[in-house]
Amino acid sequence: MPLRDHFRAPISKRWSWEGFHGLWPAAMVQKLVVQLPPGYVAEPRVHLGAFFEIDVCTFEEGLPAASYSSRAREGNGGVATATWAPPAPTLSIDVDIPEQYAYEVLVFDLERDRELVAAVEIVSPANKDRPGSRQVFVAKCASLLQKGVCVSIVDLVTVRDYNLYTELLALLECSDPSLGNNPPPIYAATCRKRNNGPKTKLEAWSWPLVIGQALPTIPVWLTESEAVSLELEASYEEACRALRIA
Repeated sequence: MPLRDHFRAPISKRWSWEGFHGLWPAAMVQKLVVQLPPGYVAEPRVHLGAFFEIDVCTFEEGLPAASYSSRAREGNGGVATATWAPPAPTLSIDVDIPEQYAYEVLVFDLERDRELVAAVEIVSPANKDRPGSRQVFVAKCASLLQKGVCVSIVDLVTVRDYNLYTELLALLECSDPSLGNNPPPIYAATCRKRNNGPKTKLEAWSWPLVIGQALPTIPVWLTESEAVSLELEASYEEACRALRIA
């Protein structure tokens, strides 16, 4: 079955992209687990920003919010040291820090204490809606690569013409000539860092995606010499069937 446009009619009028993006990582995991060798596990993750705050008072075993000095005084009867009052901040302004929306699949190596070895990042509209959001997403991918994690990016967002894979490469001061001067807004790519003697080599595989055509099979690297295949088309169709997306 071909790739649908989940962000425009007629699909968007009957099925939300959020529902599909929420289910697709689980469908990917189902396809990956039969490929992974013993000692590896894959898990789906969905994070939609900070919808709640942790109240630090809940960690005080029910004590009312009070300063450390007053509790110390009550606890031992001694004279408490006054709490330190820091100076006024040198900067205090209103800012709008972009939330980190994440739809992803993470692969862990159990023999290395659940060390993260690969991540499949599914791009959402919020990841592409403004420069700050794109920078946060790209910085996250670059940090994973720096730690030796294989990073795959899958972008079906047709309503925003940005290619986060090329922005990631630009941050790393390189480019992918296979994409030409006008990188496609929807695409799939896998990147990994590999040691090449005293130097570090970046290797990448990229595919432009086209509405109406099948999705590619991408490599997910577990080590420098071992990879498994992730059939995006199979997991995509599984998610569409589960949601009854025509």
